[in-house]
Amino acid sequence: MSDQNPVFIPGPTNIPERLRHAMNVPTFDHRAPDFVDFLAPLLDDLKKVFKTTTGQVVTFPSSGTGGWEAAITNTLSPGDRVLVARFGMFSHRWIDLCERHGLEVDVIECEWGEGAPADLYGAKLAADTDHAIKAVLVTHNETATGVVSDIGAIRRAMDACGHPAMLYADCVSSLASMDFRMDEWGVDLAVSGSQKGFMLTTGMAIVGVSRKALAACETATCPRCYLDFRDMIGANAKGGYPYTPPVQLMRGLRESLDMLLGEGLENVFARHHRIAEGVRRAVSAWGMTLCAKSPNLYSDTVSAIYVPAGFNSDALTELAFEGYGVSFGVGLGEMAGKAFRIGHLGSLTDVMALSGLAAIEMAMKDQGYPITLGSGVAAAQEYYRTTRPGIELRKAA
Repeated sequence: MSDQNPVFIPGPTNIPERLRHAMNVPTFDHRAPDFVDFLAPLLDDLKKVFKTTTGQVVTFPSSGTGGWEAAITNTLSPGDRVLVARFGMFSHRWIDLCERHGLEVDVIECEWGEGAPADLYGAKLAADTDHAIKAVLVTHNETATGVVSDIGAIRRAMDACGHPAMLYADCVSSLASMDFRMDEWGVDLAVSGSQKGFMLTTGMAIVGVSRKALAACETATCPRCYLDFRDMIGANAKGGYPYTPPVQLMRGLRESLDMLLGEGLENVFARHHRIAEGVRRAVSAWGMTLCAKSPNLYSDTVSAIYVPAGFNSDALTELAFEGYGVSFGVGLGEMAGKAFRIGHLGSLTDVMALSGLAAIEMAMKDQGYPITLGSGVAAAQEYYRTTRPGIELRKAA
């Protein structure tokens, strides 16, 4: 029965029963004439989540990493120069991917726990008077550290110096959970996946592509075949795929969009913020600190939490799993052994969040952490109890 417990990792996230049932359908013909009636509205509704009216959405059977690779290979050529900040494991992996494709990568090194530094991006771009930098890469939500960066500020820094580079954003762990504004922020390529805010299994890379990025496909020379935007967009326009699509997962994505748009995106964002704030109140009650250096950097989808000196965070997450059947995120990269992560995104309620806080508290108490059992849960309870949307507290007469 322990496999019925929710997971508190930052992805893949919990799958609602409604979505599991939506994917539990027989195989249907992706080359049948009516597939276009299914596919076109799906892609149009994805644009609403990216908040773009001018761009296109391209999907591939892949994880988010495939979306990264598609963004790079479709728009850049070996030897092109790109600018990126490294402030966590996932920004680091994007750098590694670029280097493997023969790009010249200009890295801004940042302390883990900080966000993408718009001022340093601006300085680097202003100094690039020959406009050798072809793309600016930013991780919107660094899943390893629980840090959200201001993509709009990066765009303003680019515009301030009149630099023509394209802007790429990794929004894998933020899209459909936190506000993302592709058109307003001038994002040319936005990379996400099915397994986080969309509450589905891993298996689809979902990429927002601007007109400028589509134009770049015509001159880019990085090799691509399976992940070619032009092949996919051409096939989509005719109501199909250039190869076999994951039809059951696409049925789930259709239902996910119905859930998200039915709840209302602003309500989805508010729900995530509220649940995240309860988790942060619990962390404070434990006397612990977040990896994120300041409140403006706090992610509403994942919190990375430092454990006290003398304790090993990997031992804590292992005990939580082995002893209580609950999964939490381990520390990655520089955070290994020093911090654990609580994922609070996707299909999650305040009641579910409380169960996770209670489970990790028990594991901490079992390992002798200097906490008072129930302190974090009580802090989150008080916040959730007094912030229920649309419900007035009843005071005793």
